[in-house]
Amino acid sequence: MRKALAVGRKEFWQIVRDGRTLIILLFVPAFFLGLYGYALNWDIRHVRLAVMDREHNHDSRELISSFTNSTYFDIVATVTSMTDIERLMDRGEIRAALVIPEGMSRDLRSGRVAQVQVLINGDNANTAITVFGYAQAIVRGVSAQLQLELVTGAQMPPPISAEPRIWYNPELTSTLFLVPGLIGFIVMISSVVSTSMSIVREKERGTWEQVRMAPINTVSYVVGKTIPYFVISLVSAFFIIVAAMLLFGLPMRGSWLLLFFTVSLFLAGALGTGLLVSTLVDSQSLAFQVSLLISLLPTLILSGFIFPIASMPAPIRAITVVVPARYFLAALRAVVLKGVDAHVVSLELAALGVYAVCVLGLASVRLAKEKA
Repeated sequence: MRKALAVGRKEFWQIVRDGRTLIILLFVPAFFLGLYGYALNWDIRHVRLAVMDREHNHDSRELISSFTNSTYFDIVATVTSMTDIERLMDRGEIRAALVIPEGMSRDLRSGRVAQVQVLINGDNANTAITVFGYAQAIVRGVSAQLQLELVTGAQMPPPISAEPRIWYNPELTSTLFLVPGLIGFIVMISSVVSTSMSIVREKERGTWEQVRMAPINTVSYVVGKTIPYFVISLVSAFFIIVAAMLLFGLPMRGSWLLLFFTVSLFLAGALGTGLLVSTLVDSQSLAFQVSLLISLLPTLILSGFIFPIASMPAPIRAITVVVPARYFLAALRAVVLKGVDAHVVSLELAALGVYAVCVLGLASVRLAKEKA
C-alpha cells in the first residue's frame, strides 16, 4: 500500500503541475453543466399563436381564452385570412394558428360536430407533436364543458374529473430529468479522458522504462495511478451536483452517503476505462480520440440519458447492458429524485461494481504484459 500511495503522491503532484489537466478535472465539468444544463430543455411554453375568429361570439371567445389561459400559447396576431396565416408561418412569426369557422355555435347547438382548425408549423417534429398535444387537450376540455352546458343549461363542472398528481417531478420540468443525465455524461467524459493519458504520458516522456524497472507490482501501480484522479474527480462530481442543485433546483431526497457510494463506484469504473485505454495506445492524441469514442456516444445515446432504453430494439437494449452510465443514471435519479434506500438500487450498484472490477482488472493485466 505504501508503494501505491507513493505512486499516487507522485501522480498528484504531476497533475497539480499540469494546469490543463487540473482545469479539465475541476472546472470544465462545472462549465459544461452551466452551459448545457440551460441549453437542454424540452419544456415548450409561450407558443406564438395567430387567431382567425370568424364566429365572434361567446363560444369562440371562450375557446380563445382557454388557449391563452393555459400559458402554453401567446396570441401574437389576429388575422382575417389564410393568406395572413401562411405569411406569418413562412416568416417564422407564429408556430401555430387557431381557425374558428363561421357557424361553430350553430353546429354545437344543433348536435353536430363543430370543426375548428389548428395549424402547426411542422419544421421541428418534436415541437409540433408537443404543440399538437397542448391544442388537443385544450379543445377537448372546452368541448366537454360546452357539451355539459348544452345538456344541463348551466355552467357545471363535469361529473367525472381526473385529478392527476405527478410524483417526484410535480411540474414535469424536463430539467429534473436531463440534469442527472448531464452529470453522468460530464463525469464519464472528463474521468475517462484525463486518465487515458496518464500512462501514455509516461511512454511519450520516456519515463515508462523507469517504471518498468521499479520494484512495484502492477496492482499497486494501478491503484496509485487511480487514487489522485479518483479524489479530484470525486470533488469535481460533487461540485457539479451542488451546482445543479443551486442553478437548476435539483432536489436531494435521498442519502448523501448513498450518493457518495454511487458516485464512487461510477468513478472507479470510468477511471478504470481510462487506464485501460492508456495501456492500449502509444500516443496522447490517439488516447484522447479512443476515450472519446468509447465514452461519449454510449453515454449520450445508450444510457437512457435522452432516449428511453425500453423503446430501443432488442439487440440495442442488449448492448446497453455493458454501458455503466445506464446504471449510474438510474441510481442517481432514484437517489436524488425519489429518495430511495440502498436495497432499491442494489442491482445498479452491483452492476457498477462489477464493471469497475472488470476494467481495473483488465488494465492491470494489460499493464503487467507491458512491464514484462
